[in-house]
Amino acid sequence: MELKSGRWTDEEFLRERQKVLSLWPTGREIDLLEAADYLRTIPPEKNYALEVVRAQNEGLTLVQPRGGVALVEDHIELLRYLQDQGGAELLPTTSDTYTRNLRFAEAQRGIEESSQAGRSMLNGLPLVNHGLRAVRRIGQSVRRPIIVLSGTAFPQLVAEMGFAGGFTGFLGAGISYTAAYTKDLPFEEGIKNYQYVDRLTSFYQEKGLRLHREQPGFLTGTLIPPGIGIAVAVLEMLMAAGQGVKHYSMGLCQSLDLFQDVAALWALKEVGKDYLFRLGYGDVFFSVASHQWMQSFPADEPRAYAVIILGGIIAALAGATQVITKTTHEAEGIPTKEANAEGVKATRMAIRLMRANRLSESPRLRQEKKIIIQEARSILDKALEMGDGDPVFAALRSLQAGVLDIPWAPNRHVIGKVIPIRDASGAVRYLEPAYLPFGPEILGYHREKIKERERRDTRKIDYEAAIHDITEISKMLED
Repeated sequence: MELKSGRWTDEEFLRERQKVLSLWPTGREIDLLEAADYLRTIPPEKNYALEVVRAQNEGLTLVQPRGGVALVEDHIELLRYLQDQGGAELLPTTSDTYTRNLRFAEAQRGIEESSQAGRSMLNGLPLVNHGLRAVRRIGQSVRRPIIVLSGTAFPQLVAEMGFAGGFTGFLGAGISYTAAYTKDLPFEEGIKNYQYVDRLTSFYQEKGLRLHREQPGFLTGTLIPPGIGIAVAVLEMLMAAGQGVKHYSMGLCQSLDLFQDVAALWALKEVGKDYLFRLGYGDVFFSVASHQWMQSFPADEPRAYAVIILGGIIAALAGATQVITKTTHEAEGIPTKEANAEGVKATRMAIRLMRANRLSESPRLRQEKKIIIQEARSILDKALEMGDGDPVFAALRSLQAGVLDIPWAPNRHVIGKVIPIRDASGAVRYLEPAYLPFGPEILGYHREKIKERERRDTRKIDYEAAIHDITEISKMLED
């Protein structure tokens, strides 16, 4: 099926679904109507979407880690530990790299090797290989909602298995994951693959089931100016709404500049609401998620804890509904369950210490929020103009032209000419805006902020400084 704008018909969806379920034998275990009946048995406190709605209504920030291991019993042990020892309000199931790339036979070997080794030989749970009964057993073994962290531009069968297995949230989107996880995949294919996930979500919704869809926020694990992050998030939400999704979450990665991160999360909420109403999707519920630092982490635990705790403070002061945590083992590789739970506890403590306070909207914060909103709207308005008002064509044509650009993306279909840099206070600016459709006010603002750093450092800020800024946090205090 070719990429199309507009909602897939039932016939188009079901025809594509036959191909998806045939990718691995366990796909034949999934029956949509039986799965809908099963999802109706999930209690409200284990429904990710309902918990997010409750949290937003009550002004809470829910904490969700990442995590997944190869074997079912070990994964249950991990989730229970995160729930009981870490206090995670939302639980993860990260899929492994083989599953992300539809290499199910290799995932099966990974399961077997993990059984023989007595430890996980995969970097996530191969839930497709384990099948429906095993996935349901995982969900039944914990008290909190579970979200699938797909990490893939090929999410269709993972989404089928996750939803049918009682996991009530799914993370991923067609621009973000195509840019971040693939080199050669055209955006047409990545977007189409996530149209399938969103159409699957809306199918369940039509059966009276509220499921959570989430845009990942992180794009390339490097500095991302918030205007770009918001433009991508809003386009992905609009594309999901076009398939009939009524419950969505948009995310942004933290830059660890407290003022800019808080302003960006506030701007994300304002811009998201604006464009949903503009395009006729005013009935869509959405929340805002904050992702803790996604770049290089300090190698030692004290500095790593400082990064994690600041991440909790940022999420709390901004009033984010979800914060996705990191661990002190990020620099080493896959964290232990103990380190994972400790990252959750540290984040929850930071949120509690904020005591539901919000950052006051000072002149500095208002100015930063204003500029971020202008950046995002400049990109979105030009993209929608290029796409004749359709978010799908807007995404494709703006990416092709560099009107929407993603710094340091591995995907060769991204123009990749935008270069971000930190200013004197640590906020992310544009050293090179390339083809982004910014007016004189935005460009002048960023130039002046970069000059402030040049005056402080008494040297010209250039490409080498931009490279330095990518790893700065991991190396801070090493001297």
